[in-house]
Amino acid sequence: EQADFIIERVLEHREAGTELKRQAVLFRAAHHSMELELELTRRNIPFRKYGGLRFAETAHVKDLLAVLRLAENPRDELAAFRVLLMLPGVGPVTARKLSDLLLASDSDFASWATFEPPSSAADSFRALVALLADIAGPDPGELPSQVHRARLLLAPLMEGRYDDLTARLRDLEQLEHASSRVRDRSRFLAEMALDPPSWTEDLAGPPHLDEDWLVLSTMHSAKGLEWDAVFVLHAADGNIPSDMATGSAAEIEEERRLFYVACTRARDELCVCHPMRYYALPRQNFHDFHGYSQLTRFLPEGVLARFDRRCARADASTDEAQVASGDLGRSLEDVRRRIKSMW
Repeated sequence: EQADFIIERVLEHREAGTELKRQAVLFRAAHHSMELELELTRRNIPFRKYGGLRFAETAHVKDLLAVLRLAENPRDELAAFRVLLMLPGVGPVTARKLSDLLLASDSDFASWATFEPPSSAADSFRALVALLADIAGPDPGELPSQVHRARLLLAPLMEGRYDDLTARLRDLEQLEHASSRVRDRSRFLAEMALDPPSWTEDLAGPPHLDEDWLVLSTMHSAKGLEWDAVFVLHAADGNIPSDMATGSAAEIEEERRLFYVACTRARDELCVCHPMRYYALPRQNFHDFHGYSQLTRFLPEGVLARFDRRCARADASTDEAQVASGDLGRSLEDVRRRIKSMW
C-alpha cells in the first residue's frame, strides 16, 4: 500500500505540473524499494534508481525468474543455460546436451529424467527435473506456490555463489509475496520483463526534451541533492534506524543524521511513509500472518505534531485509523479487549 499511495501522489504532482524527475523516493537500503519498483514497472512509469541495482536486475532474482521462464517456455535456451549452470559440476557442454535433449523430446522435461548428471549435481538435478515437470504441466499450482518451490530449490545452490546470501534469500521471499498479486505466470514474467525507457547515458545522442523519470535513491546517494517533492519509504524502526546499525549510540546518531538528510531534501513537500503492518509469507493455514511495525524513533511526538497525519487508505478500519492518529489506547485492558474481540 505504500507503493500505491506514493504512485498516486506522484501522478497527482505530475498532473499539477511537477515533472517526475523533480520528485524522489528515498529509502535506507536498496532492497526497500522492491515492491515500489515492481509496481512502477507494472504501470509502465519510468524511473531511475541510484545507490543499488534495480530489483529485477539482481542476479539472484534473475535466477529464480529463469526457472519460471523455462517452465513457461522450454525452448528458452537462455533460461535453460542460466538454470543448469547453477548446478554443481554442470558446465556449458552438459547444459548444451540437456538443452538439445529437451528440444528433441518436444519440450518434455521427463526426458531429463533419463540423463545421468555429474555425481555432485545428482540430488539438485533430480529436484530441478521434478519441479519443472510439475509447474510446466497442466496443473502447476498457484503462482506463489511455484515461486516458493523454486526459491527452496535455489537456496542451497546460491551458497558459495553469492555474497550477502541472507539478504538475497529475503529478496526472493519478497518476490514470492509480490507474486501473490498476479494469478497468471506469463503475465507475471511479462511485468517483470517490462523496462522503462533507456537511460540517457546509454544513448548515442542527446536526450529527448520530453524524457522524464521518477528518482529512486538510497539516503546515502541523496546527499547534496534536492527535489520539489520527496517521499521517504519504510520509516519504521528496524529500517531507519537499520536493525544492523543500533549497536552503539554513535551508530544510532549516524542513522539519525541520515534520516535528517532524507527529510531535508524536499523543497515543497515531504511525505514520510510508515507501514502499519509487515506481512510474512503464509505458514500452514495462516493466510494473514503479519506484525505491526513501530514508527521510527527519529520522529518523536514533538516533531509529529508538525506533520499532517493520515491513513493511505480511505477505507482504513477504525483501529488502523486510531493507530495513524496516535489515539489508540495502550492500556492492558485495551489490549485484552482487542485480543478477545478476535474470537
